[in-house]
Amino acid sequence: MVGRPTTDDLKLLLEVMPPAVRAAVEAHPRRGELVELVLDLGRLPEARFPDAGELLSETPVSREEIAYVVERIGRFGKDNRAGIERTLHRISAIRNRVGDVIGLTCRVGRAVFGTVDILRDVIESGKSILLLGRPGVGKTTILREAARVLADELDKRVVVVDTSNEIAGDGDVPHPGIGRARRMQVPSPDEQHAVMIEAVENHMPQVIVIDEIGTTAEALAARTIAERGVQLIATAHGNTLENLLQNPTLSDLVGGIQSVTLSDEEARRRGTQKTVLERKAPPTFGVLIEIQEKDRLAVHHDVAEVVDRFLRDVPPRPELRTRTEGGGVEIRRAERPELPERAKRGERGGRAERGRPGRPAATPWFAAPVADEPEEDAEAELAPPPKVVRGKTVRIFPYAVSKAKLERALRKFRVSAYIVDDLEDADMVVTLKAQERRQPRRLRDAHARGIPFYVVRSNTITQMENFLRGVFGADETLAGDEEALREVEDGIDEALDQGHPVELSPQNNHLRRLQHQIIERYGLTSESKGEEPYRRVVIYPGGKAANG
Repeated sequence: MVGRPTTDDLKLLLEVMPPAVRAAVEAHPRRGELVELVLDLGRLPEARFPDAGELLSETPVSREEIAYVVERIGRFGKDNRAGIERTLHRISAIRNRVGDVIGLTCRVGRAVFGTVDILRDVIESGKSILLLGRPGVGKTTILREAARVLADELDKRVVVVDTSNEIAGDGDVPHPGIGRARRMQVPSPDEQHAVMIEAVENHMPQVIVIDEIGTTAEALAARTIAERGVQLIATAHGNTLENLLQNPTLSDLVGGIQSVTLSDEEARRRGTQKTVLERKAPPTFGVLIEIQEKDRLAVHHDVAEVVDRFLRDVPPRPELRTRTEGGGVEIRRAERPELPERAKRGERGGRAERGRPGRPAATPWFAAPVADEPEEDAEAELAPPPKVVRGKTVRIFPYAVSKAKLERALRKFRVSAYIVDDLEDADMVVTLKAQERRQPRRLRDAHARGIPFYVVRSNTITQMENFLRGVFGADETLAGDEEALREVEDGIDEALDQGHPVELSPQNNHLRRLQHQIIERYGLTSESKGEEPYRRVVIYPGGKAANG
């Protein structure tokens, strides 16, 4: 990647180190990549780099050397953190039972300029932004740069609530990395929420920047700030939106989750159980950003919509932003993920036919085709199969057959079929040759019910595909269905992105039914309009009842 301007004030950190440690670091060829220095009493001093750690001396750290460092830095707070004035370096202490310092972690603080270029349009939008990501991925660096850009370049009143002097450095004068933004220090971590409210009440900010929201009180303070019309840019514990929703303390930041009991009529209308999960309130943050790597982020632009869809088992499709080798930004939409297994089986109340709630819906075969596995199997041994009637959705009960591989074959050929878990719901049974020889009771029951069953030689993708070719004439129908299903995918994207109805091309009844089922899976509604042969599906972003 193209390098970005960086200031690390490493010389000032080395000045407070014991002479032997300072000399070893100054002579090290990778000192520019140094992450932290570790000094533990009675152990060898260690330098840590992004990929590994290296010992700096063959002499263990003494009490005198630890005291040498402690005397030359700022005072430790209640969180056992100190720093060096007007730098971003952080020194954290480990104490023994009587309070003596017996270990030091000295982290190198760097101000990196240009990190927010990848997010500048989001930051300038005025929406409150929540940053998630693993430790060390660059959340605090983005906060610091965002504060500088908003204060210096956009001339906004910015207040940084700095709990452990992480954002603006140690001492009474903040580090120039935050520009003209003002900084409020927090005496101890348990007072962070109070200082957040004080910042709003006393200093009239337009933007508040805060690192690591982690308690219920801080989440409540963040909501109070957002409700007063102040833009909030913050980080929180967690790597992804799903982590946050599963955290009862912090889920309120994205609206919270509550259990709702529906009436019998509403449950039937939705085709769900009576008790469902729903978003409890408007989210505190309008935008959520998952920092996957220093130069790769996933942006959820409408947190309310993303959470609502997530609770309906619709996987999110964030905007992916990547910084390129030339320093530019590449923006694309994430690939459409495969629906969860529970949703595929129809447990969210999908419908195999319009107007018949409670029946499991057909698995949407719109995932990308899966490449064949290199196998050398003989043709599947089938009873002479009648071709399935065009337009009929077939329910398949797999007995001792790999569901995962059968589903992969179904996705590849996109036939009008889905897997069921109950023999009573099946239109056909597929099983292994070994099971057919044994004639177990369930296969005898299927035969007695008049349900046809077909035999494959082994649990391989090739055998599953041969089965589908024989029963569905899959190769003959694939091309025509592909175009219609690709069109509904594009229509879903347009309805979600633009928020307006999308009208699809006229299709026959069979393909319209498949289109309705796919649309419903993604939390949208649809209806069929017009007369045959021009009858077509219209996708609505929400609020309109679907019909076939």
